Amino acid sequence: MKNIVLIGMPGAGKSTIGVVLAKILGYEFIDSDLLIQKQEGKVLHELISIHGIDGFIAIENQVNRDIHVRQTVIATGGSVVYGAQAMEALHRDGLIVYIQLSYDALKQRLGDLNKRGVVLKDGSTLWDLYQERCPLYEKYADIIVNVDGLSIEGAIEKLRQGIVGMCKERKNENSCQEGSGRIL
Repeated sequence: MKNIVLIGMPGAGKSTIGVVLAKILGYEFIDSDLLIQKQEGKVLHELISIHGIDGFIAIENQVNRDIHVRQTVIATGGSVVYGAQAMEALHRDGLIVYIQLSYDALKQRLGDLNKRGVVLKDGSTLWDLYQERCPLYEKYADIIVNVDGLSIEGAIEKLRQGIVGMCKERKNENSCQEGSGRIL
């Protein structure tokens, strides 16, 4: 069965939603930012400082490209969409779900972007980043789930409905299976 890959802006709730969704589905859970930190032995903001934006994106692309799992919810870093190889590999083995959040809601959730390890070009603002990334998230997404104003439970239910609807459209093409409480 396919993985569920969560993409979206930092602070959209990918990791939080991912952990709960994995428990509900009986799937494993991976946070790809933690895989990057484990491989490199440094936290994200240190890696960006040491390697620069392009170097960090290359590392992120390699780590996400090399994830080989099944029946796993994968929460990716917000900049994963800059890595074409990673996105191709993640899409091949999974269903890509864009956890969408409005700019205003995102602005309220986020603290210091630099301490969070966000890939942000010098002189760029959160708005610039939002405008740059949203089209990329939409490009790669199989499903878009807007979570504005939703609780974790509400977001997961909306995501579940989106996946079930997509599975019905695709007529169970080996990536979807309902029954026994599983949606995939």
